Amino acid sequence: MNKRVIFALVCTLWMSIMHSGECAEPAPFIERKPNGSINWTQGIVQAVGIGKPDETGSAKPLDAGVTALYHARTNAKLNLIKILKGIRIDSKRNVAAVAGQNYSILAKINEIAFETPENEKLRKHLPDGTVEVRVQLALYGGFSQLVLPPEIQQIESIKPMRSKNKANIQQAGKVSAPEIFTGLVIDARGTGVEPSLVPCLLDENGHEVFGAAFVSREFAVQSGMCGYSSDIKASINSERVGPNPLVVKGLRPAEPGSSDIIISNTDAAKLLSSSEHLLFLKKCRVLIVLDSPVK
Repeated sequence: MNKRVIFALVCTLWMSIMHSGECAEPAPFIERKPNGSINWTQGIVQAVGIGKPDETGSAKPLDAGVTALYHARTNAKLNLIKILKGIRIDSKRNVAAVAGQNYSILAKINEIAFETPENEKLRKHLPDGTVEVRVQLALYGGFSQLVLPPEIQQIESIKPMRSKNKANIQQAGKVSAPEIFTGLVIDARGTGVEPSLVPCLLDENGHEVFGAAFVSREFAVQSGMCGYSSDIKASINSERVGPNPLVVKGLRPAEPGSSDIIISNTDAAKLLSSSEHLLFLKKCRVLIVLDSPVK
């Protein structure tokens, strides 16, 4: 094999490695719950259900298996409802609090849960005839449309502003152009921040720089107001935040156990420095990095 062929193969391998790094997906942030979990990265809620065979022994083996499967599915869907009710909408409310004030929302949550199909690939049959099943529901889409607060509204197009004067000044070398970012990564590791559907970002003076008023409902429903991860490197390279995200450090939660994050005034100013940044906030191109949950 000649040197040119070897060189070409090495270059191809190097490019493939570099390309795979650019498209890295964040490590999943999974919040464990009794009888299930919430995958905040993939936007999936999973619930487990257990069904035991007829303990009287009167049923035929086939009928006992069918009964166990029925009870397992019912149990999984009841557990799914419990998990859904416990999901934090924001720092002050969870789904149960909102559903408790609106019967139609509660009824719809129950309907969604009981219409959620079993993931048959994950079904387990134990030696004693017990059946274990799992049901999975997307956190986004219909469920988000149902529970996201009305403050999150549809936002019309934001047009980037181009100033001729600013362009002339930049060309003259008097003022450097502000860097244009494609998304936002908040490193909130070590802060104790909790994930929620509607987090809020505040500067050190308590002024909101990202929250319900900044996002368009269309994008919040489709992919969540933000994503969550436990891997800072993969988050920076995530497709969600684009090739040049602004990375800021979360200083602390607004309150202990809150999902709202305080960032520095300097980072807040960078975030709000251009209409291009308001555009990526509108499209929910935001990732929050938290410590890996204790399993």
